[in-house]
Amino acid sequence: MIFTATSSVVGDMQQSMVFEEIKILPQSIGAYRHLDKAGVKRAILAATHLKGKRVFHINSTEKGGGVAEMLKGQVALERSLKIDSRWLVIRPKEEFFQITKKIHNLLQGKAGFLSGKEQRAYLVESYRIAKSIVPFLKKNSPDLIVIHDPQPLVVGCEIPSEVPRIFRLHIDTSTPSANTIEFLRPFLERYNALIVSGDEYSPSWFSKKKIHVIMPSIDPFSEKNRRISVEEAREILMQFNIHPDRPIIAQVSRFDPWKDPMGVIDAYYRTKNKIPDLQLLLVGIFQAYDDPEALQYFETVKRHAKGDPDIHLFSDPRRFVEIGNDMFVNAVQTASDVILQKSTREGFGLTVTEAMWKGKAVIGGDASGIRFQIKNGKDGFIVSDAKKASRLIIKLIKNPGLAAKIGKAAQKKVVKKFLRPRYIKENLDAYNAVLKQNKK
Repeated sequence: MIFTATSSVVGDMQQSMVFEEIKILPQSIGAYRHLDKAGVKRAILAATHLKGKRVFHINSTEKGGGVAEMLKGQVALERSLKIDSRWLVIRPKEEFFQITKKIHNLLQGKAGFLSGKEQRAYLVESYRIAKSIVPFLKKNSPDLIVIHDPQPLVVGCEIPSEVPRIFRLHIDTSTPSANTIEFLRPFLERYNALIVSGDEYSPSWFSKKKIHVIMPSIDPFSEKNRRISVEEAREILMQFNIHPDRPIIAQVSRFDPWKDPMGVIDAYYRTKNKIPDLQLLLVGIFQAYDDPEALQYFETVKRHAKGDPDIHLFSDPRRFVEIGNDMFVNAVQTASDVILQKSTREGFGLTVTEAMWKGKAVIGGDASGIRFQIKNGKDGFIVSDAKKASRLIIKLIKNPGLAAKIGKAAQKKVVKKFLRPRYIKENLDAYNAVLKQNKK
């Protein structure tokens, strides 16, 4: 991190840091040529008219979760293509994230609504952040602003109108709360373009000409996704009292009701009747600053596990100081016999992509983002309940040849559709379209 800022006084509030710039070094896109030569060429071509352009990405956390992970790689690759891409993270008051987490849940279809008090608090804090971040942006003369998810949505609207802005929505908004989407509508409509991961996430009233559908991607060279042997992965898991010669199933996701870890535990208990030595790993390492519910929900999941010694819950990042969080996740995904991602809502679900990249058979929940990735029965499986998940776990563990076949097809799909060059090219196409339109 190389930049900190102080806010102006709002009312009686004292000055405090409200955003940071995250330092990112360039990462050569040429490293992908052996995986996607055509994709690299297309990305380089798309960057031709963007060289030297200042693109500022703004979100709410620099670690934990798929958005932060993608931004780290995206900014690095954009910088390698001679785009002056930068990344700012907002630092609001703690209660702000309580409200934005509720907004996140409501947009994903949870019952309820934002109260007038919550709406006012969200706007007041957004304007407080904007009061500091806008002068910084004016000083640095951005050519384009990309705002990621609802946390900085209103902040982006305070940027002078002559600077084009894109709103990048990463979550599943196929069935949003009407109250919440209408509250956000005036702010969304002030953006020059909207990027979503799937067509069904686009509000019906947003201009279709301004919508770009871009599915996320993974970085195969990151610590989490680089190739390690099964033997190396098993050695790592042994350090955490996981038996390498017994069957392992795992889900890697934050502890969140939408990820349905309770349903995963239910599937495990059903399977345990047929495979008594089964082990379950639930990995949801607390890293994201913008998810205040995670710790509370973790305790609920822990109670549901009923103290079973074969259910291993991983949440504390201090346990992985020596090997690192990402290497631990890599080891879990590499060593497991079956990976689950039993989400009920999922904007995309990068943990699915990561496991598919490692050649694993993935059992996913019937959620939009997972359906984008898995063709049921061909390169993974889609289930709607714990009973069906259990049947598939048993089938895959007792038939490793089938698991290998599904995993191989899954890996091919990731190479074809979900690697960085395609993602970068499509984002650069969106930048070019917005900048071209803004000149008219």
